[in-house]
Amino acid sequence: MIEIEVHDRVREVRLARPPVNALDRQLIRALDEALVAQFDDPNCGAIVLSGAPGSFSAGLDVREVTSGAAAVESLVRAFWRLQERLVRAPKPVIAAITGHCPAGGMVIALLCDHRIMARGEFAIGLNEVQVGLYPGDTIHRAYVRLIGAARAASLLSRGALLDPDAALAAGLVDELAAPQEVRSLAVAHAQSLLRLPPRAYARTRALVRADLVELYAAPRESLDSLLADGWAGEETHAAMARLLRRPS
Repeated sequence: MIEIEVHDRVREVRLARPPVNALDRQLIRALDEALVAQFDDPNCGAIVLSGAPGSFSAGLDVREVTSGAAAVESLVRAFWRLQERLVRAPKPVIAAITGHCPAGGMVIALLCDHRIMARGEFAIGLNEVQVGLYPGDTIHRAYVRLIGAARAASLLSRGALLDPDAALAAGLVDELAAPQEVRSLAVAHAQSLLRLPPRAYARTRALVRADLVELYAAPRESLDSLLADGWAGEETHAAMARLLRRPS
């Protein structure tokens, strides 16, 4: 489910759950454990988080979201812990967005230090409302932090997905690259950060991410209310059931 590739002091942590890297509890926990291992490794200075060609991650696994209240609660809590892990990452994490990146995939990329996306017929964004889900206050404010209040309001309220060029223009991603180059460019970016004076970079990084850390340290909305209001209703289950009935 997770593959690790070593690029000197950069570690590439690659999601490997075909066909689309849907985030079930097992993949979320495997990714969380892989990140902890790299954070604790003194030989690792930075991390590139990548996916498969054509798909970074399709977001939370629809089958788990529709498999009962207990499974949903476990899934959402595991995903929240992963978000906290990324927010508090002691080392820079660069997202190599290798393809489609909706919903939960966008959340992961959102919390990274830098985002490089593959050019092509791919889509990225928080489209939860289209599938009967509610992203929650904390993710909303993280989205606002990245792209501004007015643009976030427009995109979130419609559940809009953007192509790579539109995502770059909106500020959802920082760079675009050819699909075959996105991972290598992400590694190169990570290596460039490691060439900076380490103490000055670490303090500056902590400064520019302090608001994001604070956002997750004191959420205005509990996970219990998020689960009750946005993830457990009939509307959500009906929308998810329609997704499962779509031809693949």
